[in-house]
Amino acid sequence: MIRIVRSSAIYFAIVFAAGSLFGSIRVPFLVPRLGERYAELVESPLMFAVIVFSARYVVRRFDLTGKIGRSLAAGLAAAILLLAVEFTVVLALRGMMIGEFIAQRDPVAGTVYYIMVAIFAVMPAVFARSARG
Repeated sequence: MIRIVRSSAIYFAIVFAAGSLFGSIRVPFLVPRLGERYAELVESPLMFAVIVFSARYVVRRFDLTGKIGRSLAAGLAAAILLLAVEFTVVLALRGMMIGEFIAQRDPVAGTVYYIMVAIFAVMPAVFARSARG
């Protein structure tokens, strides 16, 4: 259980830190030039790469190879933590409620975001399964 908690916390921290860094570049530099939708879509492949590398790191670091249930639990816990932070801290800083946030999301970029959260949740299990042997 401790291994799942630690791995999910590290996984969350790496991806959240990268997202924060990318966001600090996206908002002031890309959004004014490209608009919100395209700026978020440009960021998505970078976030995908961070998710892949951090999931691989966590699976190896916490010896989750072949432990699909544990790695899935770690990924789901990290995704829940990500959404909890997104829907509390980040929205509080923006002065928004969850309903406003969802209503204001671009339909394309918003859909891509939620797909990325789902990928984030399952990626450790993908690496745990693929590394079995």
